[in-house]
Amino acid sequence: MKLDKKILGNKRKDYLSWDEFFMGIAKLSAGRSKDPNTNVGACIVSEDNRILSIGYNGAPNNFNDDEFPWEREGIPTETKYMYVCHAEANAINNYLGSRKDLRGARIYVDLFPCNECAKGIIQAGIKEVIYLSDKYDGTDANLVAKHLFDACGVKYTKMDTSKMKDIRLSLQPDVKISYIEK
Repeated sequence: MKLDKKILGNKRKDYLSWDEFFMGIAKLSAGRSKDPNTNVGACIVSEDNRILSIGYNGAPNNFNDDEFPWEREGIPTETKYMYVCHAEANAINNYLGSRKDLRGARIYVDLFPCNECAKGIIQAGIKEVIYLSDKYDGTDANLVAKHLFDACGVKYTKMDTSKMKDIRLSLQPDVKISYIEK
């Protein structure tokens, strides 16, 4: 039996790319963050495009985030920076499989990783970082993170958002997702 070519090849053309899909998962994960200023999500993906783990920035497990210091300025022990777990670290720590499965993986993050997260990414064997924003470009933590990645062969790429679809998710009972070409 020969199939008519008109039947074949009629798939949708406006579907999400892998990068858009995984960054969308990272962005959705960021929505779990209770940080009033910075919401960051992360999505770790295997070489064959399987989601391995996700994470977002927030309080450590079993730490009451109602008693968590969310302030950005003040005495260091009374600001969020001494306590918060970053999205990248949470995604690595949330992974329940064999750590060897993270080798060669990619991590999608909203914000370029700090030097501490860079070390965790390297130690986990993740080989590529895809990020949306490099808000802290030029800071000490940012420069060290990039130096670590360069020295250890971890590729980092700013995602090109110029052709990305605008994905909107309404959290109403009738969940709607729409894709709008930019």
